[in-house]
Amino acid sequence: MLRLDALKSVYDRLADRVVVTIMGAVAAELQAIGHRPNHFYLQHAMGLASSMGLGVALTRPDLSVVVFDGDGSILMNLGGLTTLARYQPRNLLHVVFDNESLLSVGGFPTATSTGSDIAAMAAAAGIPRTATVRTVEDFVSAFDDAIAARELTTIVAKVEAKGPAGFVTDLALLENRFEFQRWLKKTANTAPRTSQPAS
Repeated sequence: MLRLDALKSVYDRLADRVVVTIMGAVAAELQAIGHRPNHFYLQHAMGLASSMGLGVALTRPDLSVVVFDGDGSILMNLGGLTTLARYQPRNLLHVVFDNESLLSVGGFPTATSTGSDIAAMAAAAGIPRTATVRTVEDFVSAFDDAIAARELTTIVAKVEAKGPAGFVTDLALLENRFEFQRWLKKTANTAPRTSQPAS
């Protein structure tokens, strides 16, 4: 499956959720589908998308948070999996697109190309729900199941090592930062607070 097709398949489900992406192809492809003010593209911070998503999920339990990560990024910060498992926010869905390469910086192979299993690592770290999917249909099903379950989930989506022609977009980093911040403030003023704890 192509990462772009996977993103397109769940794009309509992202309108009212916090979306945090890692740098590179994921950010560029999601912007190409259609930027929204609730999308934050974590450029120049490889490995930290799950950490930012965790922070938002814990401080805003009224919001559903989706993190789009990559295999190279999560392998740089495996401690992020144990931290997610420690706090277990019920409103966080962590998607890892695994193309077995560092596509954005030249296509060097990652450890998943020689057998490392990110879903198994996540489960061993203590994340309660994990899955590995290889087709768009299975990705959509796992995505919807995770949202409905309202339990911390890591989905590893095995995708081809193909990406956009370029990884830089015309959305300035500061513009994205302030727009995203304004969206969070706006939802804090209008969204009902949930009585259910985040963990």
